[in-house]
Amino acid sequence: MLVLSRKKNESIVINDNIMITIVEIRGDKVRLGIEAPRDVPVHRREVLDAILREQELAGQSGDSSVG
Repeated sequence: MLVLSRKKNESIVINDNIMITIVEIRGDKVRLGIEAPRDVPVHRREVLDAILREQELAGQSGDSSVG
């Protein structure tokens, strides 16, 4: 894992087409602005975990049917 220090309004660029900017720092929370191409999915980790769990459950229920 790469760990970087950034201040408000500073950015990092990933692969020339994704930019992450520190929008606000308030206490122990940091707000990020993310600019990425529309075909690049961007999710919070907990949302991605929920999506993957749903896909797993859907796959399991589909496997049990005999046709």
